[in-house]
Amino acid sequence: MATPSVSRSALRAVVRATPSLRTQGTRAAARCLHQRATPITSSPLQQRPRVQQWSPSAPIAGARQEKRTMFIQTESTPNPDALKFNPNQRVLPETISSGSLEYLSPRSTLAPPHPSPLAAQLLNIDGVTSVFFGVDYITVTKDSTTPWAHVKPEAFAIINEYMVSGQATVNTVEDRAGEAGQGGTEQDSLAYNEDDDEVVGMIKELLETRIRPAIQEDGGDIEFRGFQDGQVMLKLRGACRTCDSSTVTLKNGIESMLMHYIEEVQGVQQIMDEEEEIAIKEFAKFEEKLKQQKGPGAVAGTVGKGSLDFVE
Repeated sequence: MATPSVSRSALRAVVRATPSLRTQGTRAAARCLHQRATPITSSPLQQRPRVQQWSPSAPIAGARQEKRTMFIQTESTPNPDALKFNPNQRVLPETISSGSLEYLSPRSTLAPPHPSPLAAQLLNIDGVTSVFFGVDYITVTKDSTTPWAHVKPEAFAIINEYMVSGQATVNTVEDRAGEAGQGGTEQDSLAYNEDDDEVVGMIKELLETRIRPAIQEDGGDIEFRGFQDGQVMLKLRGACRTCDSSTVTLKNGIESMLMHYIEEVQGVQQIMDEEEEIAIKEFAKFEEKLKQQKGPGAVAGTVGKGSLDFVE
């Protein structure tokens, strides 16, 4: 088979037309073979996060600051008008050695030696009549006409706010006028005193170890006011102060135990403060007026010298 003949002029035209294509292909091949690949780098925004040591004092940027909360437990007491709040932390400062303070009026929350902004706010709630601070609990007492549904939520919110914020529940100021605005002694009345005789020492020991824990469990406290002529003078505070069963507590509980272990004890008497004595007398007068208006036997007496032993 004969091969077709191509003229020289045609070959020159083909050669002249293809150098650009040949050089481009050669350059592309050279670039693919000899060009060094660039390393793969990540942008600063996509770098892997580094592990940094956490510092409590320096908050993390962009982190959401959550409010610290506290679990406060509430307990009912034998007194239906008293409720015990347990914030699971110390309530009274360690500088107060008495172990308890009681606020019976708004004025007492401002008076020395231990004014309390927390007690002032609690007494400002409608229906609240007294506030009692134990070492690690708070007892709020209301009147009998106000339901707990109106008192408990507000009292709970106030106590929680104070405990979470770290504010001082009780302050200490100098008592220049000698007027104590709070119920409770500066020193613990049941503390050991080397000047006490043997009988008083045994009475204090029984009250401290056997009786006081049960009363504090019920949201109250007990004070020793003296021992005279066989009679032990005591003062109930907190939920036990206005409890209807306080007479039973004194007679069947405290008196029976003291007389059983200490033969010198002949009885127990409740000591009333001046304000409480005035309130009892005024209430007795009010009951007497009701009896006169409605006739004898219409109103049964509930408060007076016959309901609870006390010393003038």
